[in-house]
Amino acid sequence: MSRISYIEDFTTWEEGFSFYVPVSVRFSETDMYGHVNNVSPFIYFEEARIAYLNNLGFLSKDMRQTDGVIVADLQCNYLKELYFGDDIQVYVKTASVGTTSFDIHYKVVKKEEVVMTARGRLVYIDTQKKAPKKLSDEMKQKLLSR
Repeated sequence: MSRISYIEDFTTWEEGFSFYVPVSVRFSETDMYGHVNNVSPFIYFEEARIAYLNNLGFLSKDMRQTDGVIVADLQCNYLKELYFGDDIQVYVKTASVGTTSFDIHYKVVKKEEVVMTARGRLVYIDTQKKAPKKLSDEMKQKLLSR
């Protein structure tokens, strides 16, 4: 496997995941060659990210009225092809936490084999001011405990 810039030691990195969502590759997500289109994984990442943040309590109805989490950047490394009908698990974990943002990593697994890796920076914002907002100590603790 080629070196992935955000992964120092692949085995250690891989063992750090526990939260995941199952996904079945839909026909509409494939191209004319039958494999997953290069934009479709970003839909999978969104699905897993929303479930992860919801599980952490970051998407409660009360919170959404004043606060939000937005994607600042997102990158994907494609290791193996996926096809219509493949069943995968999209894992998510927090990699690091800053003052107003945090990095999350993704691991996509098919039949116990990693087929994609990804990372993204999320920014916690005040939705009224449309500006970054400091993560509370409680939020940082939740992010780092998963």
